[in-house]
Amino acid sequence: MMNAAFTLWLPDALLLALGLLLLLAAGIDVRTYTIPNRLNLLIAVLAPLFWWSVELALWPDVAIRIGVALLVFGLLALAFAAGMMGGGDVKLAAAVALWFPPLATVKMLVVMSIAGGVLTLLILLIHRARAQQGRPKIPYGVAIAAGGWAILAERYLNQFA
Repeated sequence: MMNAAFTLWLPDALLLALGLLLLLAAGIDVRTYTIPNRLNLLIAVLAPLFWWSVELALWPDVAIRIGVALLVFGLLALAFAAGMMGGGDVKLAAAVALWFPPLATVKMLVVMSIAGGVLTLLILLIHRARAQQGRPKIPYGVAIAAGGWAILAERYLNQFA
């Protein structure tokens, strides 16, 4: 049994850390078009601490989150193999999926896809307007961060509904 005061602030502190790490990932991706493995690993490693802080049961709660994250990784690895997504993006999305229950992960992926589509269209328009050659690079970490932030915001904004 954890101290009551400890349980009150730790989950929110960890979610704040996730939000800040997502902003960092998006910022780095915009500048370098890469997401560092260390950052993805940190996001993934903090997830079990979050599970512990909210007292998730290993079975089935934690097992389901790990399974969903592996599914996200596998599906997005296909996008990577097709040249549609970077490896860091795949790892970031899977790491973020560890934090959310299955339905929230689906919502995150929907927001991520919409944000990614809008981002891609904007970058294509800019690329064409500047008459640049070659295939434009898309910092998809921005879309992944938007998906994660949408779920984080929903957790707090739904209190007022």
